[in-house]
Amino acid sequence: MQSPRTIRRRIRSIGSTAQITRAMQMVAASKMRKAQEAALAGRPFVQLLYRFQREASRSPEFDHPLLEVREVKKRGVILVGADKGLCGALNSNVFRVAALYDPASTVFVTAGRRAAQFVARTGRTLAAEFAYGDNPTFAEARTIAAFARDLFLKREVDQVHVVATRFVNTLSQDAVSFELLPIEEIKVPGVELEEAPSTEAPEYLFERDPEGDLGFILTLYLGILVYQVLLDAKASEQSARMVSMKNATDSAEGLIKELSLEYNKLRQGNITKELLEIAGGQSD
Repeated sequence: MQSPRTIRRRIRSIGSTAQITRAMQMVAASKMRKAQEAALAGRPFVQLLYRFQREASRSPEFDHPLLEVREVKKRGVILVGADKGLCGALNSNVFRVAALYDPASTVFVTAGRRAAQFVARTGRTLAAEFAYGDNPTFAEARTIAAFARDLFLKREVDQVHVVATRFVNTLSQDAVSFELLPIEEIKVPGVELEEAPSTEAPEYLFERDPEGDLGFILTLYLGILVYQVLLDAKASEQSARMVSMKNATDSAEGLIKELSLEYNKLRQGNITKELLEIAGGQSD
């Protein structure tokens, strides 16, 4: 049985931990709302751009290297993880999906320190490492998309996939994988078309070179799509961290209650024992 002093020491230690987790919960909650709003606000634009891209690339007059389908001998994966831990199983779920890719034929482009650490720890090939902050910017996403695009255009890889976290709600975040290049009918989880594109061949009138315009549209589309991936990943990270810290705080408070009850019982027992000893001494 533990001594009262030991129990008091444990209560103080767990109380200090609870204060830290409560503070981290409040910080994550403040960042979470902003990140969630940004992720949800960007989806309609990605949906509209996706429809426009599909209509433009369906024209038989258009031909672009980003649309070229090749035999897959080498694959690139953009792996998006968190910069920090303490967010439950969020990183583990994403890395479990990334681990399904064959290390011998896959090169990784990472966003987030945890993703780069996973690639290095598992002995996989790391082509580039990028960072993104608590408020992802389009410039950060465009840099990542441009690097993956260059790998594809230089034929260093024949296909590019994205492995990241899709934000569903505060309590649910899904690890997803989808194809980014070549640009075909990309199915981004959570950003589906509201209506199917027309089956009739569309008519376009270009004042400049059609291939140049299509190249601009496809390049912009890749950047916007990666930007949305970063927004979803950051919203998922902050939501998972807030929930994880809340659970840690609740567990600490529950443990403090149990230890306080044990301490009070032990203290009451010692008082009763002393009273009995005093009463026994007086009777003697």
